[in-house]
Parts: sequence; structure tokens; C-alpha cells
Amino acid sequence: MRALEALYDRVGRRAYGLAYRVLGDAAAAEDAVQEGFISFWRQADRINPHRGNVESLLMTMVYRRAIDLVRTRRGQAPLSIGPDGLDIAAEEFVDEVYDEVSLEAARRALTTLAPDHRRVIELAYFEGRTQAEIADVVGVPLGTVKSRLRLALVRLRDVMGIRTK
Repeated sequence: MRALEALYDRVGRRAYGLAYRVLGDAAAAEDAVQEGFISFWRQADRINPHRGNVESLLMTMVYRRAIDLVRTRRGQAPLSIGPDGLDIAAEEFVDEVYDEVSLEAARRALTTLAPDHRRVIELAYFEGRTQAEIADVVGVPLGTVKSRLRLALVRLRDVMGIRTK
């Protein structure tokens, strides 16, 4: 239990900041963080620290929970944690961001994106919308949304100096 307390002391504020940015609601952000930590704790025996950064895993769990809450508010099914959830590039990006830079650096990097690229990132990662929903909201074909997301992620990696493994 002490290890979880130490992890919360180290990551709790960042986790709350991430959840708040996604949800825009303090109470819901607190719930997402709490549920993320509970999920992490329940799976602690299966976590292999040699496969990646434990803090990144926890932040990803909090992020997913926040997105689930957004989707639930809109009457949609929560994201699954398996292969039908976030795409691999997105998961790798989230992990790399929390491994190598602060959330504030990520926010600054977002300002370097072209407005159409920033918009699809915000819709996907802060509002939890699917690619098809983004296409409807933005009024462009699904293929364009996929291209914009991919280019935006590449640009963010470049701006933030993140090297892929």
C-alpha cells in the first residue's frame, strides 16, 4: 500500500490535470483518477515493470477512464481496453509523452499544430470522439481525419523530441 501512496504522491496531480483537461469537471476528474488508481491496484500483480514505465501505464488508465466518462455522458458505450479501444499509435504516443515530457510541454506542442490538425487531436483525445464522429463534426471524409490524426501525432513527436522505439 505504501508503494501506491508514493506513486500517488508522484503522479496524482498530473493524473488529475489530464482527467480535468478531458472532462472539464473537477468532481468527474477526481472520479477518473480514483478509478484509474483502483484499476491499477487491482492489476498490480500482472504489471511487468520491464515492459514499460509504471507511471505511463497509470496515466493511460486514468486517461481511458476519463474518456469512458465522456462517452458515458453522451450515451455511448465506453471504450474497451483491448484492441478495439485506443489505436496502437495513440497508446504509444500517450506512453511516450508521460515518459519523456510534462503535460505542459504537450500543451505547448499542440499550439504548433495547424488548426485542422489540432482540432482532430482535441476531438479524439480530449473529447473521446471516434474517427467517424470527428469526420461528421469537422465535415471531412473519414480518410482525411485518419491522415490528419497521423500527421498531427508525427508533428507532436517531432516538436517534443520524442524518439520512437
